[in-house]
Amino acid sequence: MRFVRDNGLSIFFLAIFLATLAGQAIAGHAQFNHDQLLHQGEAISFGRYLTSSSFATDVAENRQSEYLQFTLYVVTTVWLLQRGSPESKPLDKAGLESEEDQLIGHAKSHSPRWARTGGLRTALYANSLLIVMGTIWLGSWLAQSIAGVSAYNANQLDHQAATVSWLHYLGSSDFWDRTLQNWQSEFLAVGSMAILSVYLRQRGSPESKPVGASHDATGVESG
Repeated sequence: MRFVRDNGLSIFFLAIFLATLAGQAIAGHAQFNHDQLLHQGEAISFGRYLTSSSFATDVAENRQSEYLQFTLYVVTTVWLLQRGSPESKPLDKAGLESEEDQLIGHAKSHSPRWARTGGLRTALYANSLLIVMGTIWLGSWLAQSIAGVSAYNANQLDHQAATVSWLHYLGSSDFWDRTLQNWQSEFLAVGSMAILSVYLRQRGSPESKPVGASHDATGVESG
């Protein structure tokens, strides 16, 4: 029970992620077979659907947009500020901050080892969150494009139309329609959180300022 308490946030989101992924697979399979029958095609098994380009595209296009959101959030909050928002650093903290503030060269005994070694390892560790998030985003976006061109070409063949290369697909309206409809929703969500948290509160949440904090209090989270 202590493990569950100490990791409750990650366990909760992992659980609802798996539940919604399963729900998406079930609903997507039903919709795929519905479309197949409408076009005089053959229904496929659930297992085959899970390995299809159609399912892979739907999953990857959402995944890449989520990681793009957090990649941008990680890097833009280094430099960009929002007065009054707990999502922003204090107004005098823009930039990479001093080594003392970041405990570089002033690391404590309990600090991660790579934060204490200096040189390239510390430089990599100092940017490791951005590196990993950005890599996952690019990998997911690549997976979306590969699965997407396969699904697109399958649809083209169903309609006796010409198939396209992967590079051609990257410039197609289908690829960018799928991409941009996800990007805009993520950007709106992050922007809304940044500005709404200036004026609105949620008692007890670390994403909110204390209930009694002024609207101008910046970088102040509930402690």
